[in-house]
Amino acid sequence: MISVVSAAIVRDGALLVVRKRGTDSFMLPGGKGEPGETEAETLQRELREELGCGLHSDGLALLGHFEAPAANEPGCLVRAAIYRGDLDGVPVIAAEIAEMLWLDVEGEEDPPIRLAPLLNRHVLPALRDVVA
Repeated sequence: MISVVSAAIVRDGALLVVRKRGTDSFMLPGGKGEPGETEAETLQRELREELGCGLHSDGLALLGHFEAPAANEPGCLVRAAIYRGDLDGVPVIAAEIAEMLWLDVEGEEDPPIRLAPLLNRHVLPALRDVVA
């Protein structure tokens, strides 16, 4: 099974990551699209549901499309459209989110938290290339 999601936020060299209730891996905020939604529309809707804010549409840029094993669904793959952008508002934990934090993109190669495979294998290296 493959889940298709849209995700990511970067601010001043930091990446907003979240941990959903009942899970132990941090991942990007975002989620699955509804019929007829673009990737960017999915991301905006999911951010409002999960964090009570959105993204500024100006400056929103596609980082890339990536695929990796799902962090919390054994045997599943996640295929994600990853966007960079600035938040429009202050994020507040809502919906199924248990915890959020800002991860320094240029910081430690091995952060002290458990990261989803997509984030660790693809997104952080791609962001480091862009930020460098």
